[in-house]
Amino acid sequence: MGLARVHSRALQGLQARPVTVEVHLANGLPAFTLVGLADTEVKEARERVRAAIAHSGLEFPSSQRITVNLAPADLPKDSGRFDLPIALGILAASGQISEEALTHAVFAGELSLGGELRPVRGALAMALALAREPVPMLLVLPPGSAEEAALVPQARVVRARHLADVAARYRRERPASGEDGGWSTVAARTPAAPLPGPDLAEVHGQAAARRALEIAAAGGHSLLLVGPPGAGKSMLAQRLPGVLPPMADHEALEAAAVASLAGRFCAADWGRRPISSPHHSASAAALVGGGSPPRPGEISLAHRGVLFLDELPEFPRHALEALREPLETGRIRIARAAWQVEFPADFQLVAAMNPCPCGWLGHPTRACRCSPEQVARYQGRLSGPLLDRIDLQVEVPALPATELLQGPGGEPSAAVRARVMAARERALQRQGVANQALRGQALDEHARADAPARQLLQAAATRLGWSGRAVHRALRVARTIADLAGHGAVQAADVAEAVQYRRALAAR
Repeated sequence: MGLARVHSRALQGLQARPVTVEVHLANGLPAFTLVGLADTEVKEARERVRAAIAHSGLEFPSSQRITVNLAPADLPKDSGRFDLPIALGILAASGQISEEALTHAVFAGELSLGGELRPVRGALAMALALAREPVPMLLVLPPGSAEEAALVPQARVVRARHLADVAARYRRERPASGEDGGWSTVAARTPAAPLPGPDLAEVHGQAAARRALEIAAAGGHSLLLVGPPGAGKSMLAQRLPGVLPPMADHEALEAAAVASLAGRFCAADWGRRPISSPHHSASAAALVGGGSPPRPGEISLAHRGVLFLDELPEFPRHALEALREPLETGRIRIARAAWQVEFPADFQLVAAMNPCPCGWLGHPTRACRCSPEQVARYQGRLSGPLLDRIDLQVEVPALPATELLQGPGGEPSAAVRARVMAARERALQRQGVANQALRGQALDEHARADAPARQLLQAAATRLGWSGRAVHRALRVARTIADLAGHGAVQAADVAEAVQYRRALAAR
């Protein structure tokens, strides 16, 4: 009889919870039992582990009763990440490798039938969790996952290519994968600078929309672009990440960890603001996350970046309404019978829509075929509470062909980005957060407006029938406009500009 314990991690949102893989070998009828609230993917590890051990030149104890427990028992486990620790536990319990040496490392990896190790999701989240420990443990991962985890500072990461390499390491034997072996330490990586994205200089005309884009970037505000097809709404939205301030290291790690959970991590995108553009047929679960176990949705994949929703009224109503709370809190909590998971969702919303079903309402040369009732019904697909949460609503008119073909290019993204960074720096030095995040007393304290500005804001709110939320959002936008201009206090001109950015739909 033998008993062995191996350390691993289970993912619950962005949290990597400790899991101990306990393996017990006993005499009796041959059996391989796996317990501990394991999902189907984990239970299938029995066949993968059996074949991988046999094909790695090791002995599988097929004549004994094998019991594998994944502790704690009340934490759901999923994916094939437990293949490697289960195999090592069996080898340690049968005396083929040293159990004591295994206690100083954390293992994760899916096994092929031949014993090769395959990448797993969430390597960055595991490395982040271990880096926070008082004494970080060694993290043993397959190729691909190891390079991803090495992006975390202070992480001690080893890349293992084959089960035989790991077993040889803990038996102090020469690895089986060649001259240098399949076991190698992965040095901390210094990611390359992200490649530049689309440039704002490519957008001709649209001075008002470009100005709104700059304000949105400077204050972290949400933005709605309303205009006919081909006016440049998508072009503008796709260039917003290029004028946002650079990502801090912790922001890049958070965004990369979410992408790793969804299996979308790409090293070439490190440090680049993510932009997520789901199709309008996306469900509420696709936007906010869901499934069993819950996976991050598009709003979490846009964390620290941009969520672009084109054809906004075409999205299902319940999917759009699900965005209301994340827009306010920056987080999304998904509750299921067996799971309660919280994902980060601090994204910047940019939406685009046509003014009417046919798209040509207000076009200078094409006639709109929609009746007033159809226009009202189409725009009514967006609820008042959702529109209340969109700070800037801007009309993007159709441009004449002469301006598109002969007009000068716009200001480049680098110049706009410099002004955005200066305005952000003013806000951070004053209040510690972007203007969009000002709430309650902090808004009263830092969004200081002079007497003419307060009177103008009050008159606009009364005439347009704004809610309290809309008033506060207009004040936050005015605070950002003042930061771009270098004003200490919000002035009447700042409020006047902020007011016009909430009338793109109301004016029709």
